[in-house]
Amino acid sequence: MKQLWPLLLLLALSCKKKDYNADLLVKNALIYTVDNNFTTADAFVVNAGKIVAVGKADMLEQKYNAHEVIDAMGKPVYPGFIDAHTHFYNYGLSLQEVRLEDTKSWQEVVDSVNSYARKNPEGWVIGRGWDQNKWNVKQFPNKAKLDSMFPVRPVILGRIDGHAIIVNQAALNIAGIKPGQTIDGGKIETINGKLTGILIDNAQGIVRRKIPAPTDTVIQSAFLAAQSNCFAVGLTTVDDCGLPYTMVGTIAQLQHKGVLKMRMYVMLSDNQDNFEYLFKRGVYKTPGLNVRAFKIYADGALGSRGACLLQPYNDQKNWRGFLLSSQQHFEDVAQKLVAKGFQMCTHAIGDSANRVILKIYASVLKGKNDRRWRIEHAQVLAPEDIKLFGDYNIIPSIQPAQATSDMYWATARLGKKRLKTAYAYKQLLEQNGWLPFGTDFPVENINPMYTFYAAVARKDLKGYPNGGFQTENALNRTQAIKGMTIWAAKANFEEKEKGSIEPGKYADFVILDKDIMKIKSAELPNVKVLKTYINGEKVYEKK
Repeated sequence: MKQLWPLLLLLALSCKKKDYNADLLVKNALIYTVDNNFTTADAFVVNAGKIVAVGKADMLEQKYNAHEVIDAMGKPVYPGFIDAHTHFYNYGLSLQEVRLEDTKSWQEVVDSVNSYARKNPEGWVIGRGWDQNKWNVKQFPNKAKLDSMFPVRPVILGRIDGHAIIVNQAALNIAGIKPGQTIDGGKIETINGKLTGILIDNAQGIVRRKIPAPTDTVIQSAFLAAQSNCFAVGLTTVDDCGLPYTMVGTIAQLQHKGVLKMRMYVMLSDNQDNFEYLFKRGVYKTPGLNVRAFKIYADGALGSRGACLLQPYNDQKNWRGFLLSSQQHFEDVAQKLVAKGFQMCTHAIGDSANRVILKIYASVLKGKNDRRWRIEHAQVLAPEDIKLFGDYNIIPSIQPAQATSDMYWATARLGKKRLKTAYAYKQLLEQNGWLPFGTDFPVENINPMYTFYAAVARKDLKGYPNGGFQTENALNRTQAIKGMTIWAAKANFEEKEKGSIEPGKYADFVILDKDIMKIKSAELPNVKVLKTYINGEKVYEKK
């Protein structure tokens, strides 16, 4: 009988009632919590979509009776990645159009368009992604070949940065564009008095407004296609920069139906209808959707020479770019938004555009504050203007991969002197002690691993340059992971609900195949997401 006592005691202990029930236990993991102390753990518990405990597996298993247990088998776990600057919906639309990102010449573009048009014989031919800076002939193309191939069917092809298009004559005819026509904040290119088909910045809208609106089916397909690709790379929240207010209801409906699970932070576009909508109803906030910001465009892009510079372009001596609206417009918007308590997020690339916006922000913010007004890109800065970010708590929202995309031709545009304070992420980080990361996809690839790699190694996917591009502005790995998680959440006023693996926060997390905090930098672009979770629900698993 004495020999039975140890067995009976063990049985009694194993049957002891646990303190709490839970939905999920993740254990045997290397968990980077990204809390204030950047601590690690090996287990956490999820219930009702939120994290309820983080710590040691043996302690948590004693306390919680979990319906499901995930054995991570020693793999690293991170908070779900947040992309603080995307065009999520437009990316989804682009997946249904002609993809031109990898074309190496204008002829390749034309061939791709022709192939697409044969398979899709109805309606406008729409594509995006070409970049003349990647071609041997680094000049804007001419519409002549499109005209000969498509004399009646309209064609519109967007440049990679979204700030220029080329269209054929059929599209120009529909829009009523004539040689010599001008528009504020844009350019209708002509050579020898003839339209080339190139339309830059505000000029694009003359044609884009003529494209038939997508159907509800196309809209839903766009959101779901974008979501699927984003889950596969570990994204659990995206900031969609510049949507009409009508899209808020569509997103909310898709989320309510349970088909759109991606969390979204939406910035409404700069127009009166959008202002009136949000001013009337106030901040729109649900667990999956946050609408409290407006996206403003100060200037265009450096690649299409639409960025507004203080001094002429190094490779076009009589050209400085331009602002897309009057300075008075930006001042009026800033006054309205500061009065109503909404966030202003302004695209500014050139040093002149950045200076204009920084000074307008400073005039209405009036010193230290927690408004979290953002400058999207903050790409080229006059050295004396950088301190304004810290003086007025203005947030630079950066895209590390754009530095390594632009580095091939940025010197040609800016010259060596101006380049020293372009893509200056370390200097910008020092201003407020934090900054959010994004990609601007589909301008850059959606993969957060490419963002992380560009931030810490300052190299592109070819491993170029060997020593890194302006490595004095490289960030360390802890800073980079914060930029993709907790700092991105903070830029959205959401740091108390996401961005780290801590009790009380949403159970949004990813399991990776390798530890990005420890592996060699050359391995970073090849790291894969094994599983992605939102609210403790698996939304992606690598096959």
